[in-house]
Amino acid sequence: MREILNQTVQRIEPSGIRKFFDAVSGMKGAISLGVGEPDFPTPWHIREEGIYSLETAKTHYTSNAGLVELKEEISRYVKRKYDLDYDPAGEIMVTVGGSEGIDVALRAMIDPGDEVLIPQPCYVSYLPCTQLIGGVPVGIPLKAENDFKLTVEDLEAYTTEKTKVLILPFPNNPTGAVMTRAELAPIVDFVISHDLFVISDEIYAELTYGEERHVSIASFPGMKERTVYINGFSKAFAMTGWRLGYAAAPKVLMRQMIKIHQFAIMCAPTTSQYAAVEALRNGDADVEEMREAYNQRRRFLLAAFKRLNIDCFEPFGAFYVFPSIQKYGMTSQEFAAKLLEEEKLAVVPGDAFGACGEGYVRISYAYSIENLKAAMERIERFVTRHAPEN
Repeated sequence: MREILNQTVQRIEPSGIRKFFDAVSGMKGAISLGVGEPDFPTPWHIREEGIYSLETAKTHYTSNAGLVELKEEISRYVKRKYDLDYDPAGEIMVTVGGSEGIDVALRAMIDPGDEVLIPQPCYVSYLPCTQLIGGVPVGIPLKAENDFKLTVEDLEAYTTEKTKVLILPFPNNPTGAVMTRAELAPIVDFVISHDLFVISDEIYAELTYGEERHVSIASFPGMKERTVYINGFSKAFAMTGWRLGYAAAPKVLMRQMIKIHQFAIMCAPTTSQYAAVEALRNGDADVEEMREAYNQRRRFLLAAFKRLNIDCFEPFGAFYVFPSIQKYGMTSQEFAAKLLEEEKLAVVPGDAFGACGEGYVRISYAYSIENLKAAMERIERFVTRHAPEN
């Protein structure tokens, strides 16, 4: 049977996130801080719009690129939020989650042998999506001393004549790192001078907590024409199960992306698209309420880590913390496995997000304060038991 299987697919490892999620799912009394999914339900007015679309029999295909009404709302939304100008008629496509947008963008641009720069630690899909189309993923290890931000020096060390695309994953999963306008500016200069293209995954754009709100690299002069902008509804609007995202890109590239989407997907779920129109029109207050709750949880975890003397840089985006566990003398896998076995608490080993994530674990705070308090009690017992000898 193995002879019929694709060799590239066989070499790809399953998601390291799901491994621990599956392990904890049948464990009585266990707490999972492993999955990056909002604990909030989708706001009622958004759900109601989806229900109404079913009640009024809006159950047919939309156009391949998505519901015209939704694309127009996306265009208005990214303009008022991030100062981005995209034509809904030819530069925006509605996708099945942000992940499909990333996959389609890579497939539209990468030929076998082309190199894709992937700053790591990062979301688990970038590398396998590159491999599946014959591209060459080039991991750029980001450093804790730089707060896991991408620098021009990093790019210079890993860019070659075969480099075609840079994936820019900020705000970052798993580290929570963000890139400010001042920090993006030299990256922009490098990208333009080396004639690179960027896939900017900005799914956590609404979830930032510093003084500066999120800035998109596509808003810089000269960058719209060389950027695929990826966003969606899962994180900011608590719509993970609706499976809806969107991509924006120059028309010449978007035509090819829609072609791939057309043959692989046809169109995104119609019910979800009608709900998303309502989210963009009237969901700002919901997003802000959830963002404030996440920020409270973020501050709680950082204070708890400080009290326990667990090293953790302060993240200003997404809903993850990425504490160091190096002093406990265990690999990330060992730490996560023992924590689950001894305290029934699931976190994700840092190496699930790239080799440079070794020595860290990802903890999601997309969970209630009550769950986080109980989880920190278990972590305190665990690290006290395994404290390094002085």
